[in-house]
Parts: sequence; C-alpha cells; structure tokens
Amino acid sequence: TRIDALRRSLGPMPEKPADLHVHLAGNFAGDGFAVEKLVFESRPGLWVTADLYKPDKPAAAMPGILICHSHHHPKSEGELQDMGESWARRGCLVLVMDVLGHGERRQHPFASKDDFPGSFKVSRQDYFFRYNLGIQLQLVGQSYSGWIAWDLMRGVDLLLARPGVDRGKIILLGSVASGGDLAAITAALDPRIAAVAVFNFGGPQPETRYPLPENAGDSFDYAGSGSWESTRNLPFSARDGFLPWVIDGSIAPRRLIYGHEFSWDKEHDPVWARLGRIYNYYDAASNLVGVHGRGLVTGHPPEASHCNNIGPIQRQDIDVALERWFGIPKPPADEHTRHFSAAELACMTRALADELHPKRVWELASEMGHISTQAGREKLSALPPEDRRTHLMALWTRVLGDVQPPNELVIVPGSDNVRSEIGVAGDAVQFWGSRVNLQVDDAGAARAAQGKSAGPAATSPHAEVSLLILSPPGADAKVRRPVVVAIAQEGHAVFLARRSAAIARLIDGGAIVCLADLRGAGDSARAGDDRDRTSQSTDVAASYLMLGQPLLGQRLRDLRCVLKYLRGDRSVDPARIALWGESFASPNAPERRVDVPYGADPFPAHSEPMAGMVVLLGGLYEPEIRAICVNGGLTGYQSVLQSPFLYVPADVIVPGVLGPDGPGDLCDVAAALAPRALRMTALVDGRNRLAERQELDAVFAPARSAYGTAKAAERLEIESTDDPAATATWLLKELR
Repeated sequence: TRIDALRRSLGPMPEKPADLHVHLAGNFAGDGFAVEKLVFESRPGLWVTADLYKPDKPAAAMPGILICHSHHHPKSEGELQDMGESWARRGCLVLVMDVLGHGERRQHPFASKDDFPGSFKVSRQDYFFRYNLGIQLQLVGQSYSGWIAWDLMRGVDLLLARPGVDRGKIILLGSVASGGDLAAITAALDPRIAAVAVFNFGGPQPETRYPLPENAGDSFDYAGSGSWESTRNLPFSARDGFLPWVIDGSIAPRRLIYGHEFSWDKEHDPVWARLGRIYNYYDAASNLVGVHGRGLVTGHPPEASHCNNIGPIQRQDIDVALERWFGIPKPPADEHTRHFSAAELACMTRALADELHPKRVWELASEMGHISTQAGREKLSALPPEDRRTHLMALWTRVLGDVQPPNELVIVPGSDNVRSEIGVAGDAVQFWGSRVNLQVDDAGAARAAQGKSAGPAATSPHAEVSLLILSPPGADAKVRRPVVVAIAQEGHAVFLARRSAAIARLIDGGAIVCLADLRGAGDSARAGDDRDRTSQSTDVAASYLMLGQPLLGQRLRDLRCVLKYLRGDRSVDPARIALWGESFASPNAPERRVDVPYGADPFPAHSEPMAGMVVLLGGLYEPEIRAICVNGGLTGYQSVLQSPFLYVPADVIVPGVLGPDGPGDLCDVAAALAPRALRMTALVDGRNRLAERQELDAVFAPARSAYGTAKAAERLEIESTDDPAATATWLLKELR
C-alpha cells in the first residue's frame, strides 16, 4: 500500500518504450575492459547519456551493475570510472548513466567558468539547478525523483537486452549524496533489481549527531525535514507513510546494502534494527548487509572518509557481499585504474545532437502543461455555466487539499481598540485599530498526527493568523460597513507603511480595512528570509508537502477563516467584502540579466505572488466576495516553464496544478470569477519580469472571453502598471 502511494506521488509514468533507440557514439579498449559510449531515449524527447564498461572477454552469464551517481559529479568522475573498470575486469557489465540535469544532460548553460562573466561555483551548478527541475516537474504532476527512477529502470532494460546478462544478477548501486535516495526508490518499484546499495538514505545522515543517543529509537526523525533537495524529502511521504526507511525495507527479501559514507553507530541505529526485523520475517537475514566509512562529515581525510560517489573504503564490504551473493570475485590488492577525461567519455556528439534534437526538461514540461490545460478548458467549456465554478473548485481542492475552514474558530483577542491615524501628504486620516489572532488547525499536520506516519511529524496543532482591523472613527455600530481584506507576504506592517495613502482613502470612504498575516507571512515569517532555494520558507513549504498539503492550500484556508470571522462581526456588511492581494517585491528590470548561475552576485530578485494567488482562489471558493484586486501577482504557472531559470518562491508551488488531472492555470480562475469585479495590475512572469500588454492579452484571453460572455467586460481590468490610488478608488466604487 505504501509503495503504491510512493508510485502515485512520483507522478504518472509513460508507457514502457518498445525500443530505447540506442545509439553507439563511440568505443575504446582499456586494460582488460572496453567502454561503449551510448545514447538512448528513456521517454519521448529525453535522451540519456551513458558509458557501458564491458569485460574484454564477455562470459556466458554476467552480472549487470547499474550505478546511480551522486549530486557531486557526473558519470566521468574518477570513483565511477574505478568501479566501472574494476567490475568489468571481473566479468560484469557496468552501466554508468548521467543523472538527469548532470554532465551531458545538464539543463543550464554554465558548463565552465567562461560561460558567465562573474564568479560562481561551476562544479555545483548541476546540483543547484535540480531545484528548478523539481519545481517545473511538480507543476505538471511529475517529479524529479520519478523521472530519474524511470531512467534507471530503462537502464535495467538496456542491461537485460545485452547478450549474456544474467537476469537474476541485476545490481543497482546508489552513491552518497542522493544517489542512494534514487536507487532505493527505483529498487522499491522495480522487482528485477536483485540487489541494491543505498547510501545515506533512510537512517542517520552524515549531519546526524554522532554517536546516537541510547534512546534513538524514541527520538529519531524517521520522516526527515523538508528542504529543497526533493530526492530525500518526498512529497506526501509523511502523510502516506512511505518514509525513507519504509522504502528501504520494502526491498526485502531482495539483497540490501545499507550504506553510510562515514562512521556508523550500528548499535543505536533504530532503522538498522527495523530493517533487521523485516529481513528476519523473511528468514533472509543474510540478504541484509551494512557498510560504512570512518570519521565524521566535519572531519578531513584521512581521518574522515569523504568520497564523491562510493570510495574504496566504502566498497570493501560491498565487494565481500557481492562475492558471497553473486560470485563476483574481489579485486586484487594492487589493482590500478586509468582515469579518462570527460571529453573521452562524452556520448552526445555534435552530429548526434543535430540528429536527435534532445529536448530540455522545461520544454517537455511546458508542452505537457499546455496540453493538459487546453484539455481542461475544453472540458470546462462543455459544462453549463452554473456548473463551471463548482467543477473548477473541485479540481483545485484535489491539488490544494483541505481548504475548508473549521466549524468553530478559536479567537485570541489582541489589544483593545486604540485610536490612531495615518499621515498622508501632510494630512491625517484617523481610524480605530484592533488586533485579533485566529487559531487555525493545521490540516496536514493533524492528519499526520492521527497515526498515518511514524515519528514526531506534527509538533503544532494550529497556526495563528494575525489580523489588524482598521475602522473609520466614530463608526455607528449599527451600520454595517464594507470591508477590504488585504494581505501580503511582507505582512501588515509593510502593507500599512507602503500603502498608507490607499488605506487612508479606503477608510475615509467609509470602508473597514482588515490587514491579515497568513501563516508564513508577516510576523510569522523569518526575518530576512531571502525566499531563495535554501531559505527557511522553502524548507517549510517542502515540509508541508511531506505532510500532504501545499502551503498555498493552507493559506487559502487561513483566508477563508478570516472571512468567516469577519462575517460574524456585526459591523461588517457580509455582502460587501473585497479582497486585495499585494506584493512589494521589486520586479527584475528589463535590462537585468536573469540567465545567471546560482551564486552569482547580485542574484535576480524573486517575486512574491502568494497574496495574489490566495485572493484569486478566495474569490473562486467564496462566491459572495464582491471584488478581487491583485497587484504584483504571477501571470500564471505556465510562465515558470518557459526557461531553465525561475524566480518564484517554493511556497506558491502546487504539485499537479498543470497536470492531466489538474485545475489549469491562474487565468482559468480569473475566468471563473466572471461577472464579479476583478482588477489585476503589474503582473510578473516566472522570472519576475513585468509582463507587457501583449503578453497579458495572450495569457488572459480565456478570462476576457468569459467576462465578455457574461456581458461584464468592463468589470475586468488588467493593467501592466501599478497605481495604488486607482486601486483604492476602484475598490470603493465596487463596494458601494
């Protein structure tokens, strides 16, 4: 059941290709082995580069070894060559593939220091750009781990198609630093793999405090914590129970090498104890082996056994296990290997590239997203107009999770009403201010806490939503007033400071202004969080996905709780509520170069489209909302798929939104709001550049059409520039 859940989380997989379309790009002979340089097609348009190490005298029945390299270096790295040459000399076929995004399969243009005028870490770009690949694949209902697992399974196909390969001796080795993650996932899904080595996945990590405490079984973080490295922090894993150790255990009773790059506290490792119990259930204890290095990750060689993939120290016990299990002889003590250059091992020649036209991941994802959204719009248009919003809402609920506000709100009163004022151009507009905190149950954490995952996955039963409510002075309590609910990632303090004139205009016009800080925004956000790949907000967003719900879904739930609270306030007219989603992030200027490597200084600015997305979706789910205003929002998720570069925060990403069963893009939400008033200004694309009029017209054509059909074309305003004063005037007009 849990491995089925893992399979679903990785995204739909294509039909197994009948032909891998293998191309031999070249070959050469070594000392006791030969190398074939191969290119094969794992899915339409996606080509894999791989080096196949062969014995110079192939046997009638050979083990097939597939190596998944780490995130440190591609297939040409020295330890990978050592393993390929050594095992080939000992009678094995060894396939070393470039992992998607690495080496000859890199998805960015920064292969050397000459590819960018500034300084940057050339060797780390393949690794860093995994973040972009992960986001782009998530949007179309796929996953980075799923695509690599599929590639590895096609590598198994390639080995099994070779004459003389023993079908019962297919071995998958997963290197340190994410290779083990991907190898474990692949072996869990592919029963043809007879043995797998899994390094640094499932149990204590190199960063785990060493030695482990006596009671490690009670306190160990079995689920792991979220981060941008999605191969280890799998979405929905905490909710659906396919935690890393469970994936390892599912390989039983097949042979499992449980590996650690550095020292290993075997006695106190709770995952090792669990794996031992599982293998004992099968009476297969001899099929489970632990291997390790020495020292700590903070140490230096030779005291600490750092390696780039699987080093000689880590291979010593692997060789013992492979000899016992498969009869593969151990290497001689004086064995030497020759290292070839990356150019000598290169597979994708210029001639082959011209012939095959390999596509980039963002191109494939963009095509997939376009096909899915177009099909979704056709289905939507076939429904009666009164059913379209309900249908679209159901599709969004599928990807957002539980967005229904609780039956009862827990209200924590803040400060008493305090008279204050906003200074505007020398004048002062007075208002009454009050603070209220709402406690909103955390739906994802609550599900995990109900026993659907092991370990302390949920530590907080609720999140707090902070409200600052500004009312005109001397307001008659018997008169219900219109209210504008305003939100921004930066929070109410910044909103009040940056939009004081517009807020004063609203209050002076008789409206109540409610500034709401949703979870992870404003006061609840980490000060100085840069919103980039390694930011705390990215970690939090990844953790929410592990718990089973995108953070954007929880924030929509927060907003709906705010609306529920306000509708219960006797001073609020529930029929006259507007939503205002604002961003104060500066867009990247047209002349600003955005195709830069990670680590470039200065780095392009990120957008802050959260508030705009939440109020759009709030309008979809709350049909009584009178008007919706978005400033600085995202034109749409499709714009994130237009290049290998993206500058949107991870906490607005919704897996599957552009997938086959997804709801479509933000323009489809805008279309569903017709004929209600909608104003969108200063929208940005996936690289945080202001969208020009031509782009806006093209992207929002479905919304224009819907408003035209509803005979409400004048109620849809889409402007390329921001005008807060005009926004305040527009809101007051719509709330009369």
